[in-house]
Amino acid sequence: MVERKLLVLFGSQTGTAQDTAERIGREAKRRHFQCRVEALDSYDVANLINELLVVFVCATTGQGDPPDNMKMFWRFLFRKNLPPGSLCQLDYAVLGLGDSSYPKFNFVAKKLHKRVLQLGGNPLLPVALGDDQHDLGPDAVVDPWLLALWDKILALYPLPPGLEIISPDVRLPSKYTLHYLAEDSLHPDGGLLQPTAPRAVPSELHPFAARVVSNQRVTAESHFQDVRLIEFDVTGSGITFSAGDVVMIQPQNCPEDVQQFCQLLRLDPDRHFVLKPTEPGTSLPALLPQPCTIRHLVTHYLDISCVPRRSFFELLSYFSTNELEREKLQEFSSAQGQEELYSYCNRPRRTTLEALWDFPHTTCAIPPEYLLDLIPRIRPRAFSIASSMLAHPDRIQILMAVVRYKTRLSKPRRGLCSTWLASLNPEQGDVRVPLWVKKGGMKFPADPDTPVIMIGPGTGVAPFRAAIQERVAQGCRGNCLFFGCRQKSKDFYCQAEWEELVTKGFLTLFTAFSRDQEEKVYVQHRIQENRRLVWELLSSRSAHVYLAG
Repeated sequence: MVERKLLVLFGSQTGTAQDTAERIGREAKRRHFQCRVEALDSYDVANLINELLVVFVCATTGQGDPPDNMKMFWRFLFRKNLPPGSLCQLDYAVLGLGDSSYPKFNFVAKKLHKRVLQLGGNPLLPVALGDDQHDLGPDAVVDPWLLALWDKILALYPLPPGLEIISPDVRLPSKYTLHYLAEDSLHPDGGLLQPTAPRAVPSELHPFAARVVSNQRVTAESHFQDVRLIEFDVTGSGITFSAGDVVMIQPQNCPEDVQQFCQLLRLDPDRHFVLKPTEPGTSLPALLPQPCTIRHLVTHYLDISCVPRRSFFELLSYFSTNELEREKLQEFSSAQGQEELYSYCNRPRRTTLEALWDFPHTTCAIPPEYLLDLIPRIRPRAFSIASSMLAHPDRIQILMAVVRYKTRLSKPRRGLCSTWLASLNPEQGDVRVPLWVKKGGMKFPADPDTPVIMIGPGTGVAPFRAAIQERVAQGCRGNCLFFGCRQKSKDFYCQAEWEELVTKGFLTLFTAFSRDQEEKVYVQHRIQENRRLVWELLSSRSAHVYLAG
């Protein structure tokens, strides 16, 4: 009997591809496959030649780029020296998640499918092109494609004699088991988030706990939007960066939400537990300490403020003891109920915590070991670095709009990371934020004589503040900035800094204040008015143009 093993590999930026990969993993378990679900970059790609059955699930980001957690895999796969038949024993299928409003729609999935085919792989199905723009989202393509995929796979690997597909009415075991510890068995560990001695350059798995130096509002108090200039101290971290780079920040849930969540689920926030994988070979969540408190898990790990996905309602329906609630949850997790789910969840941006409020009988019956299957982890947020190490050594500054908006729900929606960062007050003691730095997509010219034209309306000016500080420190004078905002008196970020550089001859500045006169004026109007200068810089001085929103 051939071994029934399936490997699901995903490349995910926002978590959708991971969610879909885990769904395939659950469907595989119902069909009695031994199944591993892994991020492409944590899989040892050299083993691919030994695999017999793999499903790839990958998103496309930006302008046809692979997600961060498959970049190494991508480089390896496209090496020129890989022999053409190296994957000849592999049966595979590729599921892409993309957005057809972008020109390079599902570019990564298409290219991956083609490359595995080139290397001798045998495709079970044509590549699936899930589309965010579809009324029903990517599921419109994914649902029928998966039905066809299981037909193909079960034809190759039939169910072992005497075994049936596990019915959808049966709940699958959780990924981990959770074991509470007796309070007297604990060593006092003095807090779980100690700033660790730097082992290597900080990264997602080992962030640096940076001290908040200042947190300053840079819009007028009367302005509708709260924008902050926040400075972090990264002394001793080993972090280096240049203009255009990005700082990744790992946010946390607010204490009120954590308390509410624990009350709803009848959890004691101070209980300690350890996790054990249900199946050998499943690794533990990298960012959770062992032992861990419920409070730490809910504060730093579970994304209780994200908009829940279909898979959340599907798993939730298994815990329901209340018939009305169970019927609604089953409807939300069915293919037919997707429009209704969209208007319940996505349109009003309802959070996981709010959804749990609406299903009280079910919520208080959730077994704690299922929390890690039910709720995704909090993802790090990316910010353009708004300062240069040459001007501010050992410091990182960001320019951040606090996300707050209304939907039909009575409570305003708030961005998790920006609300948390805005609330931090360095005057109240030692306030720390876990962060690390990532290479950005913008590279500024190495030749000091090459002029740069930067178009950065609103907080889009952040990477250009870093670039201008860096270039001024290097003595470069060809800096031209188009900046736009609503009103000169309300949201003209870094005004004094720009004006000083103009006076010193380091900066040419054009501003567009859209609401300061009858007719609206935007950066594109200023570019048009100064078209001769712009053309002169481009045609005879080979200027580079940068645009950030």
